[in-house]
Amino acid sequence: MPQPRPAEPGMTLDAVETPALLVDLDAFERNLDRMASLLQGKAARLRPHAKTHKSPPIAKEQIARGAVGACCQKVSEAEILVDGGIADVLISNEIVGATKIARVATLAKRARIGICVDDEGNARDLGRAAVAAGSTIDVLVEIEVGGRRCGVDPGLPAVALAINVAATPGLRFRGLQAYHGSAQHLRDHANRRRAIERAAGLTRETIEALAVAGLDCPVVAGGGTGSLMIDLELGVLNELQAGSYIFMDADYGAAGTTGLATGFENSLTVLSTVMSVPRAGVAICDAGLKAMSFESGPPRIDRPAGVRYAGPSDEHGNLEVPPGATLKLGEKLHLVPGHCDPAVNLYDWYVGHRGNRVARVWPVAARGASA
Repeated sequence: MPQPRPAEPGMTLDAVETPALLVDLDAFERNLDRMASLLQGKAARLRPHAKTHKSPPIAKEQIARGAVGACCQKVSEAEILVDGGIADVLISNEIVGATKIARVATLAKRARIGICVDDEGNARDLGRAAVAAGSTIDVLVEIEVGGRRCGVDPGLPAVALAINVAATPGLRFRGLQAYHGSAQHLRDHANRRRAIERAAGLTRETIEALAVAGLDCPVVAGGGTGSLMIDLELGVLNELQAGSYIFMDADYGAAGTTGLATGFENSLTVLSTVMSVPRAGVAICDAGLKAMSFESGPPRIDRPAGVRYAGPSDEHGNLEVPPGATLKLGEKLHLVPGHCDPAVNLYDWYVGHRGNRVARVWPVAARGASA
């Protein structure tokens, strides 16, 4: 069941119950506006990834600034987005299993629903379910462009699958999914560029092969926050699936994707309280493994300068405090998560603030939606 709201509008941040998921609304809105500005006059459209925020209200703010809809990874996320008023949702993932496929087919009666496939049998199952439900499902054939995850081989194997999809009742072939996830966080910009250029080349070859086979490819989807500027320059993708740009995180900062590189700012932090100052040079805060994810590294602490998050346990964060700096019992800290998406999934509520004052509190509606 959802936890009690950690704050109410009008409170100061010192009064917020911690750990809490904070959104600096001014920085968040600048990120939204920056993305809209980057895409103005471009052929590419934005279909932002809702796995980052899991929030229909945020998706609506993105759509209000020109996004064509939203994408997500799970059927349950898609259901919550549609329930929240989002009319065009792509599940940018493969969905397998009769129950989940039936849910997709039923949802496609209420909104425009797309899905990715990389297998003919899966496409047949989706088509049968759509016919039974009286709906039509948009399909993107996913191609493997370097991430070594899902996807059929580009070129002729992808064309063969696309022909199969186009001939399957209940399905509508819409194009390609060409996402290179592992390139998004490459630290060396030259290596990142090479990876994205290779992916774009494979995608372009597949588009050309589809044309030879007589198939239109109106949607070429993929990309992310880490490859955004390269994807815009190359011009192969026409639906960009960046998600983290609204929040950013410590890992994207380390990859050089915040600030001058894109204009995006860290707007998401975990507010934590210093709960113990047991000895010189050491403090303990109340945000540990259950407050953030650590697979992309520890959170960054910008203030006080020099304080370092040394390591987590379940409910504690060990902090190293340099000589000359002090942390007091009860002091609040803003922790920039290593990876924003799984950090968001640990909370029931967003606490939006302007300066030191809470301005808005709203639910992380799809928190835990994993089926």
